[in-house]
Amino acid sequence: MGNGMDTRAQLVLEDGTTFNGYSFGATGTALGEVVFNTGMTGYQEVLTDPSYCAQMVTFTCPELGNTGVNPEDAESVAPQVSGVIARNVTQRPSSWRATQSLGDYLAEYGVVGITGVDTRALTRYLRSRGAMNGAISTEQDTALLLEKIRQTPSMNGLDLVPRVTTTKAYTWERASDPLWLAAHGEPGVGPWRVVAIDFGIKHNILRRLVAYGCEVTVVPATASAQDILALAPHGVFLSNGPGDPASVHYGIKTVRDLLSTGLPMFGICLGHQILALALGGRTYKLKFGHRGLNQPARFAGRVEITSQNHGFAVDNDSLSATDIEVTHFNLNDQTVEGIKHRTLPVFSVQYHPEASPGPHDADYLFAQFVELMKARTGISSASSSEAALQSVAGLQLT
Repeated sequence: MGNGMDTRAQLVLEDGTTFNGYSFGATGTALGEVVFNTGMTGYQEVLTDPSYCAQMVTFTCPELGNTGVNPEDAESVAPQVSGVIARNVTQRPSSWRATQSLGDYLAEYGVVGITGVDTRALTRYLRSRGAMNGAISTEQDTALLLEKIRQTPSMNGLDLVPRVTTTKAYTWERASDPLWLAAHGEPGVGPWRVVAIDFGIKHNILRRLVAYGCEVTVVPATASAQDILALAPHGVFLSNGPGDPASVHYGIKTVRDLLSTGLPMFGICLGHQILALALGGRTYKLKFGHRGLNQPARFAGRVEITSQNHGFAVDNDSLSATDIEVTHFNLNDQTVEGIKHRTLPVFSVQYHPEASPGPHDADYLFAQFVELMKARTGISSASSSEAALQSVAGLQLT
């Protein structure tokens, strides 16, 4: 290998297919759904995204770890993946921001990784056969691993939100970092109280809400509509998260109860799916999902390049008898990427407009959310984010 990693490891898929390599990060055995991400940057953001809970991520980028790991790029307090699969991993990062290497970071948190894998062949295999459960191990033979894999629950029907949601409410006050603000304007000093339901929320979503002038309170996924209304919000945000959306019954009920209040709501990823389910739609599991930084989404005659991470999608046919309008479609497979209600101030997107990692084409959606709160409350903005709101007026969903 030439990288100092001499402990043998193997990746075993549920159908018995095996890939051999070398261990990095923690040693031991990890189980989870094997998926792939096609992004060429942003490995730390991917590893710390709660939406990847119980998944082992195959990175198609041929080399990981070049820029190490740093506190600023984390999307949660720790890695959320169950395992990491790479072609090659750099042992000596080269970045003034790095505080430790990728391997040391994963070892610190007990995350098992395997390097030396032909990730191109593995990705092509998963595209053909679909995402499936698997195991990475430095200690067990293939027969024992297959037995463990067969006992691992399928992602279908699996509620993973309790593993990633906060246990108590808290206030988030940090806006986007100085480099972002220099390019996109100073944060607004806004009057809009937003309650964010944490199904597995990313930090950069919270940063973008604050940057658009929102006072954000994050509540557990199990918070009821009454709990949320007691905070007197101007709007409710539905976060991203892992697992099968149809299994998050408590979240669907809360959103359904909130719909009758007329409060503006904005959902991203799992939050988008939960909103669709609360409105009477259905969801289904994709063959291998959308995970990458260059997925094209079409809306209103335009195309934007988006960051995505999801294994389930909203069934377009299930929306025909509802008051939902599909606003965005994925250009690769025509799956639903965004919806809005025809009469209520609620909307959502399947992709990640907050990026981190990825393009910033869809940042206007945070302005859209603020506009809905302004329209309902009659409160006008005195913040410097007003210019940002005006600059995207031509891209509004309404």
